[in-house]
Order: sequence, then C-alpha cells, then structure tokens
Amino acid sequence: MTSAFFTRKRDELVPAPHARGPWSPDMLHGRLLGGLAARALEERHAEPGLRFARLTVDLFRNSPLLPVTVETTLVRDGRRIRVADAVISTDQGVIARAGAVLLREGEQPGGERSHVTPAWDEPPPSGPPVTGGGGWRPPFDLWWTAPSAAPFAGPARAWLRETHPLVDDEPLTPLVRAALAADFASPLANAQPDGLRFINADYTMTLARLPEGELIGQESAGHASADGIATGKVAMHDTAGPFGFCVVTAIANAVPLGRS
Repeated sequence: MTSAFFTRKRDELVPAPHARGPWSPDMLHGRLLGGLAARALEERHAEPGLRFARLTVDLFRNSPLLPVTVETTLVRDGRRIRVADAVISTDQGVIARAGAVLLREGEQPGGERSHVTPAWDEPPPSGPPVTGGGGWRPPFDLWWTAPSAAPFAGPARAWLRETHPLVDDEPLTPLVRAALAADFASPLANAQPDGLRFINADYTMTLARLPEGELIGQESAGHASADGIATGKVAMHDTAGPFGFCVVTAIANAVPLGRS
C-alpha cells in the first residue's frame, strides 16, 4: 500500500492531498469519512461476539481538506444489541455523522430460505485495474466487470480493492474496508451513460458478516429518482459470496461527474 489518507497529529487526523474527492479538488472524499467513522466505532465499541450489522453514514456538509476529529458515543448497550454514534468535525463544525448497530452472534436457524441473494459468477479480476482519464482518478483499484464496456448503460458490477492505508500505517480491518467500498454504491447505482449526476447524501451498509480478503465486489440492484432526488442500492460480495447490501440517497448535482 502507498501513503495513508490521514496522519495522526495529537487528537486530529490530517488529510493528505490524495484524500480529495471527485467533485472538487479541495473537498474531502465522503468515502473516507465513512471509513473514519467505522474505524473509530470499531476501535471503541467492538468486542468479540458482537458483530457490526449496520452502519449509516450521513454526509451532510462538504468540507475542504482540513484536519478532522472523530468522537463516538455509546447509545445503548444491551445483552444482544449495542448502538453507538460517531460525529466527525473540523474547525468549521460538524461535517458528518454515523450510527452503528452491533448484534450478538448466535446459532443460525435451520430450514430453507426464499429469495436468498446468490453468489455472483464474476471471477476475481486478473487484468490491470481501470486507470481513468484526466483529472481525478480513483485512489483505489477498480475493475468494471459487466454488463458491457459501457458500465453505466445497465445493471453494473465492479470489483474494488483499497491501495492506501486510512490512517498512518494501520492495517485496514474488514469493517473499515467495507465502509470505504460502500460509498461506491452511489456511482454504481445512480450513474448513467454520460456520467454521474447525483452526489450522495448518505449511505447505509448492512452486513450479515464481514468481508473476507482485499477484494470487494458490488452489483447494482436498483435505482429510482424523481425531482432531483435519487436512491440506489447494491449487493456487496467478496470472493466467498454475498455478505451485505448498501442503500444510498443522493441529490442532483449541477456538474455531472464523468465516469472513471
């Protein structure tokens, strides 16, 4: 992996230049805020036997590349459920928040289940990742897999792999890796052949289990939009099969983002 997106400096996390997002050269990428929230919530509220089952990230304020802080609060600590919140701030104020639900692991019920999401038939990528054109390039490895050379022309699939640590030289945990990848649900589900015209306002990732390995696959599973407001959803996979879903809401943006 190459250099980290953030460097710890006392109580703050200082972003590197490549922490910028695709919409503006001086704007923090929202996917990184979700990753920071997941990192803090896991660090402070995880324990063996309690599994992160949901992470909702609200991205309600664009922020320049300023140092950030992440504070967490334990909301509920029961026998089978734990709920915790995170707030991400800069010296300009709160820029994002997140809420997590952790559930106690137990015995899996037997019997048949209907409408089970099947494992997809996409093999792990073997060629080089997409390099993109001029301007912003994804700070992660990306492989479009289907249905055609025009990935936004219909239901799309992609493999993603992180190439940077999030903070200093810390290894990425499976939860943080999933939280970073989940933000890609918006371009995958909400884009069109001439580019992405919606910027996401939030995303909610639900997990039956944590992903295995470095590769995370996503398959668009639906889009609806009206009056400049959109929602989209994806199924999330690893090489072992499906492990969760992500739903996003987004608002029309005046400047369309061309596809990578």
